[in-house]
Amino acid sequence: MWALRRASYPLKIRGFNIGASRGLRANSEAARHYLEEKTNISRTSGLPSLKCLYHEECSSSNFYMKVRSLSSHAGAKSSDEDDDDLEDGFSELESPESNKTQEHGEKESDDELVSEPELHDSDDDIGEGQASHNELELSDIESGVSEKQLGRRRGTSELFKAVMDAPGLSVHSALDKWVEEGKDLTRGEIALAMLNLRQRRMYGRALQLSEWLEANKRLDFVERDYASRLDLIAKVRGLQKAESYIANIPKSFRGEVIYRTLLANCVVANNPKKAEEVFNKMKELEFPITSFACNQLLLLYKRLDKKKIADVLLLMEKENVKPSLFTYKILIDTKGQSNDMTGMEQIVETMKAEGIEPDMNTKALLARHYVSGGLKEKAEAILKEMEGGNLEEHRWACKALLPIYADLRKSDEVGRVWKICESKPSLDECIAAVEAWGKLGQVEKAEAVFEKMLKQWKKVSSKHYSALLKVYANHKMLSKGKELIKRMGDNGCRIGPLTWDSLVKLYVEAGEVEKADSILQKAAQQNQIKPMFMSYMTIMDQYSKRGDIHNSEKIYHRMRQAGYMARARQFQSLIQAYVNAKAPAYGMRERMKADNIFPNKVIAGQLSQIDPFKKSAVSDLLD
Repeated sequence: MWALRRASYPLKIRGFNIGASRGLRANSEAARHYLEEKTNISRTSGLPSLKCLYHEECSSSNFYMKVRSLSSHAGAKSSDEDDDDLEDGFSELESPESNKTQEHGEKESDDELVSEPELHDSDDDIGEGQASHNELELSDIESGVSEKQLGRRRGTSELFKAVMDAPGLSVHSALDKWVEEGKDLTRGEIALAMLNLRQRRMYGRALQLSEWLEANKRLDFVERDYASRLDLIAKVRGLQKAESYIANIPKSFRGEVIYRTLLANCVVANNPKKAEEVFNKMKELEFPITSFACNQLLLLYKRLDKKKIADVLLLMEKENVKPSLFTYKILIDTKGQSNDMTGMEQIVETMKAEGIEPDMNTKALLARHYVSGGLKEKAEAILKEMEGGNLEEHRWACKALLPIYADLRKSDEVGRVWKICESKPSLDECIAAVEAWGKLGQVEKAEAVFEKMLKQWKKVSSKHYSALLKVYANHKMLSKGKELIKRMGDNGCRIGPLTWDSLVKLYVEAGEVEKADSILQKAAQQNQIKPMFMSYMTIMDQYSKRGDIHNSEKIYHRMRQAGYMARARQFQSLIQAYVNAKAPAYGMRERMKADNIFPNKVIAGQLSQIDPFKKSAVSDLLD
């Protein structure tokens, strides 16, 4: 923990107040002295120093530590921060829900009213290990069934089928009929149904089930059941409604699980102000600070303001919160995104020194960053380690190996791994193979895997179609993409945000930006579902390249209407539209300031180009 905090501390601490158990209050000079003192102590531990990971000086003049308080100007960036510090998309580490889909591929929800920005085709990369740590696991009715029972009965819940088959707003009637027929309604049956609904992101139906259970007193609600309801309300109706619901929960059940559920949903919504309010509330209520809560803040700042990662680690140290495997994954991913391979390796060394071994998903994460960093030999070494000497005995590694070998341009290795899976593949392995062959430009092989998948499972979800649709988009195969969309409709497959994203990219790659814009707008209006962050950005970036200020501003406005918080990534694309149009942008700095967005190096350069009051040597002479 010392080494981790010490490594991250030089990330600027900007207006961010963290709780200190003894009410320590200090100015920035004292804070630096305190942390340097800790640094000296940690050198004696023999653990690898991670201080080199973040080479930025602490320059805050108003940093102080205060008892049980946390505040932020979230999204603040230093002027010397690289533009790639903000991801174009969302890391696989950031998914609040497992995106696993059952291998039986039942249809998706008719009434799914929301979509998280993290709903992304890479969400599965982290695997089951991710879900166990970062999924909320909220309700006893969802955890009241053993893993053995879930494995045996997975996908066989009759209650789930009844809820799924009911018309969109008639779930309550279907449940009434279920009871009238004298069918089983045990906690275990409810758990399986709720699990299946959540895994398919059928949150609207899951919420109706939860409401019916409480209204009809069919289940004795406990804290985790109320937390499950809170989570579903946040997903379907928004944070404000979810926060209001807390007042309806019996006081004896308003515990830590309730508030950490709200915190996690604030993070999903990229709402730093509300997330910090909830975190402070948890401290005021004297709930124990858990690794789950701290990891949520780490995820938030990893996306919006990496300089505050150090503050969270300091808080964890002072509160004696031990970093979990997921904590290390977040830090590894952060370093990998910054192309700091040495720092990433030192985090792994520290993790091992703390007695935590990298799991399969952590190894896959390392391998991907080695590939992106050009360290192919290290990536290959990790992949061979994942294979364990006998891939058939380590079959679970296949879905991670396929796309990474493709990134390494190793067609033979992709073929070798797929051959092991081919006789009896899982859906995840099929998706991975489609992605891998697509990356290698072997579209026919990707299509063959897809057809095999359809033949074996008959009916699959939009997620599986989107894998091939993405291949078509990347290879500008518009006609084939249109045909695939038609097949989806003919097969009764619901088209949601993930498919829209692939469709947008398909048309953009074909040069039909206006068509992509129109499709996304219609989809959002007709389905009342929030499109993915990157779907908007794909279109906005194209308008920006053209210098089309009107349409760039239009997309920016739509993103705000959809509920996306302002981020530096959006302003960077918007300002570039003004730059390319060679037009001044009046009030742009004030707009950014109002959203607590501070220019990084790239944005600062852009702003200087569009400053309407900028003076040149010629203008000075004329004046």
